[in-house]
Amino acid sequence: MQIRTRNCQSKLERMNKALRHEEPDRVPISDIFWGSFIERWRKDLGLPADTDIYRYYDLDWQVTNPNMDPHIRPFEIIEETNELVTVRTGFDAILQKKYADPMPAYLQFETDSIGKLNEFQFDDPMDPRRYFSAGDNQLSGMGDGFYRNTPPWVDTVKTIYPDFPVYGSVCEGYEMLWRIIGPENAMLWMLAYPDEFGAFMNRLKTFLEGITLSQIEAAGGMLDGMVIWGDVAYGRGMLFSPDCWREFFMPTVRSLTEICHNHHIPVIYHGCGNSHQIFPDLISIGIEGYNPMEQKAGMDLVAFRKEFGHQIAFCGGYDVLTWANGSEEELKALVVHNLKAAVGGGLIFQSDHSVPSNVSGWKYDYVVKLVRELGKYPL
Repeated sequence: MQIRTRNCQSKLERMNKALRHEEPDRVPISDIFWGSFIERWRKDLGLPADTDIYRYYDLDWQVTNPNMDPHIRPFEIIEETNELVTVRTGFDAILQKKYADPMPAYLQFETDSIGKLNEFQFDDPMDPRRYFSAGDNQLSGMGDGFYRNTPPWVDTVKTIYPDFPVYGSVCEGYEMLWRIIGPENAMLWMLAYPDEFGAFMNRLKTFLEGITLSQIEAAGGMLDGMVIWGDVAYGRGMLFSPDCWREFFMPTVRSLTEICHNHHIPVIYHGCGNSHQIFPDLISIGIEGYNPMEQKAGMDLVAFRKEFGHQIAFCGGYDVLTWANGSEEELKALVVHNLKAAVGGGLIFQSDHSVPSNVSGWKYDYVVKLVRELGKYPL
């Protein structure tokens, strides 16, 4: 295991205190950044092309992704030009990434019938290649950029571990499911074929349990937490009824959380949109923190703190639309408002999703320094 710096130990204590609803020295700060934002940030601030934003601001934690593809295999390049690339991935899906666009488009899901879903098989979640070998995988390679031959996950963890608390990643059931069959089929089949759908979700649960446990073991003590990715809501509420979530998806979230807790690893659940309806369920499971608290979907930090108290910590909540378009006075007002939810601990400052390229480097710099100034305890 790598040796940690004293500064990293302080960051870990800061993060853990916040998640335990204790007041650390200051509110922790970090984020997830679009590659296009990083380019703009370096240009705006006149920084060298290899400047690492986490080290530049000495941020408080980072999250990593192992290979979670159901099938471990290289991308199959279907089309590649100067403007775009189209690939078939280990999810048996065809994606097209236009380099000028922020995210890829899903063109086809090969698992397009309930019969194919019944026959779908997962590669071994404990396969060492997921953690110890370089290779292609959809979650790391097809996002706001296009990347081949992602470095071995454990090597990434070892690089980060001495200087930053490191969180691993696992998708919950719906987050994996829609990437295999598409969101439309997911909505339809859970109601049209509940028995077959439920049987597949049980198999998917076993796969994700293996990903979680194997990741913890492969890291050899270097994981400080786990992010469970689970976008089950949109701007106006849940994508499906809370009862459907509780029947088909909540058991997986509970099981993954139990695995983490059995290894003394806290859990931050990531869910875009407004998932207010299932907050009591997440609290009952024992989730430590919720990310990203999407303000533009009505997930106001102060209102949620009043409603749920210190039963769950919040990670995020800073509206990127204001960050991109607001004046310094508006940016400061939002910081002051959000810090009200940090009294007594329980807040990790981040954007309310991730930092996109319409946020200027100067505005990002201003807000981070402001949170460092105003976020010192006692508030």
